[in-house]
Amino acid sequence: MAATPFIDTHVHLYDQKNKDLHYAWLQPDWSHPEFGDFDPLKALRFDAEAFIAETRFANVSKVVHIQAAIGIADPMKETVWLEGQAERTGVPHGIVAYSRLADPRVEAELERHAAYPRVRGIRDSGQPDYLVNPSWQRGFALLEKFGMLVEFDCGWADMAIARDLLGRSPGIPAVLNHAGFPTARTDEYFRNWRAGLSQLAEAETAICKISGLGMYDRYWTPESLRPWVLSCIEIFGVQRCVFGTNWPVDRLFDHLKLQSGRAGGALLPERGADLSHLSFRNMGFGDVRAVATIGFRSTESVRVGIGAAT
Repeated sequence: MAATPFIDTHVHLYDQKNKDLHYAWLQPDWSHPEFGDFDPLKALRFDAEAFIAETRFANVSKVVHIQAAIGIADPMKETVWLEGQAERTGVPHGIVAYSRLADPRVEAELERHAAYPRVRGIRDSGQPDYLVNPSWQRGFALLEKFGMLVEFDCGWADMAIARDLLGRSPGIPAVLNHAGFPTARTDEYFRNWRAGLSQLAEAETAICKISGLGMYDRYWTPESLRPWVLSCIEIFGVQRCVFGTNWPVDRLFDHLKLQSGRAGGALLPERGADLSHLSFRNMGFGDVRAVATIGFRSTESVRVGIGAAT
């Protein structure tokens, strides 16, 4: 058993035998335009029982599920399925669901999501230039009414736009997916990415999710990830960073034992800080739903070792 318990804020479960659900990224002929096929993941089912069995020695204390049923006709079907998984097994503890925020009818769907106790927020960031789409912005603003956070994708070049958007809706916590998907490892890109993060961090409701850093560094080492992880912590601060494994997708690039142990321990040896103690508050467990971060109301810790993600 890993020594340090951690809260995993990025897990995907799926059941392709369930006719109500659909996963475009798990279809036999689908491949990622940059990372190739995901064939090793295309089992018929990876449900809560499978996750619990696979992570039983990793000391995962709580789990947040992130939308996985991409291409589904009715997103509520995934929420209902996940609630059933949680009632049976205790996993997941929180759900970031999907709704198409640009849909003029989205308010009614958000209300339906909010009726389920584990739903904490929405991820919808698949459309080009969605941050400046007035229809998407209208749906985004509705999240405050339902006490939900948003999880969003944003490259460094758009982080100032995201900052301004969040500034107009200070009641909505916003989680930057996978540290902004850094797509290169050049010195120039690193400087631009850091500058973008600094702009986004000016929005007090912005939270940085540390994950996905192996996506463009598939043979990563703790040393190669170190400056990227340090930058997230330095710019956002410990209280506004969270950690996710992106399991089981990161199985393509990593090993869970490595993610939850050795890699994290090697990142900050001289800083007088330990990345195993990123605190998590206010994910909505207890009296408040998604107030300030994607964390948990009780302070817990996470060991940070980062692989790749989607």
